[in-house]
Amino acid sequence: MSQISVTLALAGFSFLLTVIWGPPLLRVLRHFRIGKLIRVEGPERHFTKLGTLTMGGVLFILPVLLIAILMNGSSLLGMRVLGRSILVPMAAMVGFGILGAIDDWEGLRGSRKGLGMRARTKFALQVALALVLAFILYFLLDVPQLYLPGIQGEIEIGYWWILIAVFVIVSSTNAINLTDGLDGMAGLITATAFVTYGGVALFQGQIYLARICFSLVGAIFGFLWFNVHPALLFMGDVGSLSLGATLAVVALMTGQWAILPVVIIIPVSIVMSDILQIGYFKLTKGRRLFKMAPLHHHFELSGWSETQVVQRFWLISLLFAMIGAALAVI
Repeated sequence: MSQISVTLALAGFSFLLTVIWGPPLLRVLRHFRIGKLIRVEGPERHFTKLGTLTMGGVLFILPVLLIAILMNGSSLLGMRVLGRSILVPMAAMVGFGILGAIDDWEGLRGSRKGLGMRARTKFALQVALALVLAFILYFLLDVPQLYLPGIQGEIEIGYWWILIAVFVIVSSTNAINLTDGLDGMAGLITATAFVTYGGVALFQGQIYLARICFSLVGAIFGFLWFNVHPALLFMGDVGSLSLGATLAVVALMTGQWAILPVVIIIPVSIVMSDILQIGYFKLTKGRRLFKMAPLHHHFELSGWSETQVVQRFWLISLLFAMIGAALAVI
């Protein structure tokens, strides 16, 4: 079986696993009443989502981990379907997934109900996890430091790469986290990004990395089966943090992290809208640049339906992902 065939087969297998595992997970979450709390200052139409099941990131994390374990176990039979290069992306997914789960639980049942972990604590833990991942990538895997469009060969950055890697991981994690505000949006955008980087990995001969990317795509599609509007399940921080961190690690492992802001243009724009809103509010002493931040809520309050926002943002994301893929192979 060709490399691409195995890669696509893994995507299909992870999709089936996720869809099959979905109903039992929904029953478990209902039993423990793991329902979403809605921001009071958010758009009024979002109040209908009050109580929707959350922490759904578990739905795609577990099938991908199971596939990784089973496929690496296949080496005992003389088959090499997935290699050790997937261990760091898997560690990122699990580590940030656990952090997100703690944040979700704190917001649902903890002392800071409705708020989650303190922002400083959450950020400090993100930086600590990112620093560990950056050291592993730099000293143990010796990943390519940087490729730029139109420039042949790897660009050496030296130890500065570690700090850049931490910034990329933390930024991507929080960008995807902010994007997870509308039914299906974060899932569609991250799936598109993983397809892009899976293709880049195939082009560069990083077969095992490509396979884990497409396994994630299949699992995210399985999650979207339950998350498209009107959502039965939200991914929560356990899902958004894990996806953002894993995507950043994959981008770093390919050396193509410079195109990541292009590939995830919508999450980057959403982060920038938050920064601009806060800055403009402080400079003008109370005036707002957008009707509401993050950006997707501005368009909702401008009259777009939730489905229109998600579909249009995804179309833009798809276009820029294609541009990013083109830049990677120049």
